[in-house]
Amino acid sequence: MDGNGRWAKKRALNRLRGHAAGIEAVRETIRCASDLGVKYLTIYSFSTENWKRPEDEVDGLMNLFAKTMLAEVDGLDEENVRVRTIGDLSALPDSTREAFDEAWEQTRNNTGMTLLVAVNYGSRQEIMRAAERYAERVLLATQTENPIPPLTEELFEEGLYTFGIPDPDVVIRTSGELRLSNFLLWQSAYAEFVVSPVLWPDFDRYEFLRCLLEYQGRNRRFGAVS
Repeated sequence: MDGNGRWAKKRALNRLRGHAAGIEAVRETIRCASDLGVKYLTIYSFSTENWKRPEDEVDGLMNLFAKTMLAEVDGLDEENVRVRTIGDLSALPDSTREAFDEAWEQTRNNTGMTLLVAVNYGSRQEIMRAAERYAERVLLATQTENPIPPLTEELFEEGLYTFGIPDPDVVIRTSGELRLSNFLLWQSAYAEFVVSPVLWPDFDRYEFLRCLLEYQGRNRRFGAVS
């Protein structure tokens, strides 16, 4: 969800005003995706690299996450949306982590769309975490003189944050950016990419629908010949 800072700069506002303005785009996208019957929607809210930003911006984002989650969870619950997080929440401030935990507890039994909030998420770190978990299995098997489990994609994926969740069909990148930025590297192996020139606060349901229509026009071959 790129472009909050540039949106604010164009209006001579500070970056946090841009992040706050982007909340309406989040609402609009979630509502539209749910209405369309999308089963899984992942929003990349804060990467492991975003800690490099100015301290006041990071603190403001963490407060914004907590306030927004607490304010929106009842509405998401009413829409039968299940809220989950992917990423390392242990590094978040207590109030932010608790807000996400409360959203999960309140919505965990919902059966509609699953909203995945990627916060303090980095795909390289996720892959390293999965490798460490497999190494732990090997070590345990060695210590107990049991057979070492063969490494398969299915076994490796058990160590990913997204275990049990389908790989994404389409990755939408806003504000014209053309890089993946450490997002779902393993999971996006065969995802379609759609780039929107629109800055995130200006991203509405019409632009979302345009991106989905572009995706629907693709011929997905998954390495085979059509």
